Amino acid sequence: MRTNQPSDAANINRREAIRRVALLAGVALSPEWLALVGRAQTPAAKPYLTAAQGAILAAAADRILPRTDTPGAGDVGVPAFIDRLYGECMTPAEQQLLTVGLNDIEAAAKTTHGAAFATLPPATQDGVLRSVATAQQGREQSSFALIRSATVLGYFTSEEVGRKVLHYDPVPGAYDGCIPIDQVGRRNWTT
Repeated sequence: MRTNQPSDAANINRREAIRRVALLAGVALSPEWLALVGRAQTPAAKPYLTAAQGAILAAAADRILPRTDTPGAGDVGVPAFIDRLYGECMTPAEQQLLTVGLNDIEAAAKTTHGAAFATLPPATQDGVLRSVATAQQGREQSSFALIRSATVLGYFTSEEVGRKVLHYDPVPGAYDGCIPIDQVGRRNWTT
């Protein structure tokens, strides 16, 4: 019997939606990407981005995935991950796109609010990020989309999120190779 109550899928929050997308993307990651991500998880000895760019990136990452009942992007080291990804894995074109994005965020903050992006209150930072994302919508290459994608990648590939948020279980349940067929619904399974 069907009821007219909304399904659980219609009531998910932003973080749950991002988690589900990350799980789907995780299935499609190649071994080469996993090796790059694994290497980028440890901070570089010397930052590749300038201190000002790092501050903008850290503030933006914290607003893209803020701390709630789960850790935020800054709590799990996403800014250091993106810095290392920038310095060791991105092409020169991607590096330029990222720095243009950081410069766009800073310019929008100074133009609209007369202050550096990292010093603005969180609600104001959200408005600046929305305006930058809206201004870049429809472009073939969006610098904000690159920053957002790198933030999500760094967040969901961090060890802390993998252990405490995602609760990944590679083989759900116990494996028992010899059980009576009556226990599995009298079905024969083939591989």
